[in-house]
Amino acid sequence: MSKTILIVDDDPEIRDVLHIYLRNEGFRVMEAEDGQQALDMLQHESVHLIILDVMMPHVDGIMACLRIRSESDVPIIMLSAKEEPLDKITGLSTGADDYVTKPFNPLELIARVKAQLRRQSFATAQPAVNAAEIVIDDLVINKEQHAVTVRGTEISLTPIEFAILELLAAHRGHVFNIDKIYQSVWKEQHAYYSDNTVMVHIRNIREKIEINPREPQYIKTVWGVGYKIEK
Repeated sequence: MSKTILIVDDDPEIRDVLHIYLRNEGFRVMEAEDGQQALDMLQHESVHLIILDVMMPHVDGIMACLRIRSESDVPIIMLSAKEEPLDKITGLSTGADDYVTKPFNPLELIARVKAQLRRQSFATAQPAVNAAEIVIDDLVINKEQHAVTVRGTEISLTPIEFAILELLAAHRGHVFNIDKIYQSVWKEQHAYYSDNTVMVHIRNIREKIEINPREPQYIKTVWGVGYKIEK
C-alpha cells in the first residue's frame, strides 16, 4: 500500500511541485494550506509523514508541530525560509525530525522523505528478541514500548531522539562520532547538513533526561570524537 504524505504549506506553487514529485515516486499525497487545516485533517486521516512549513497564517508550523507531537510520533520534515542555526534549533526542538531551508532541491527533499520512512519502518520492524529494557542508573529505556523514564518520570522523546538514545545506551562505552550516529539513525550517508542536526537532537535529549544538561550524567561528550554513555 502506498505511503501517505501530507504537505502543509500556504504557497500553492510549492505544494504543486512537491505533489508532482511525490506522486511520481508512488506516494499518496494530501495537502493543507495552514497548520489548522492540517490538524483538522489529521483527526480523521492517517498519514505516514508530514512536510510542514514554518511560516503560515492562522496556526504556524511551530505550533502545529507541537500539537501533532502531543498526540503522534509521525515523522515531520519542517520547511522554512529561515536558515539561521537558532531557527533550525527551534524547529527541531518542537519535535521535528528534519529541517529543510528554502529554496530547496525537490530531489533532496524526496531523498529525506524516503530516509525518514526507511528509519520509521526499521524501528517498527525490529524482532521481538530486541523487546527489552535498558536500565542505566535512574534511566529506563523500554524498546518494546518506545518509552523512557528518568527518576520514575516518563519522558516524551521524538522517534529520532529515542533512536539516538537507544543507540548510545545499547553500546555503552562505545564512542559514536556524528557520522556514525547519522548513518545508524537516519539510515543514510552523512551529508553537509548532518552535523548540526545530530547536535541539536543530542541537546534536546539532554534537556529532557539530564538534571543539569551542562554537566550530563548520561550522554557524555568526548571532545573531538563524539558521544557516548559510560559503561
